[in-house]
Amino acid sequence: MEGSREIPIWFFIGVLLSIYGVMIFGYGLWELITGHLAHVVLARLHAPVWWGAIMLVLGLFYLVRFRPGR
Repeated sequence: MEGSREIPIWFFIGVLLSIYGVMIFGYGLWELITGHLAHVVLARLHAPVWWGAIMLVLGLFYLVRFRPGR
């Protein structure tokens, strides 16, 4: 198996984190723009924006760090 190239599992985790991060961050921005906040106790903190951004940054880190063919 000389020519086989393995892709690390962390690359796929980075893909998933990036996709979920974009989705959650987009929803959080939609909440901010439209003013339709979810009915939760700490809605003023805008958790979807923060968690979406954190997940997106972490996912992009994993994508760059563990990209195949490096």
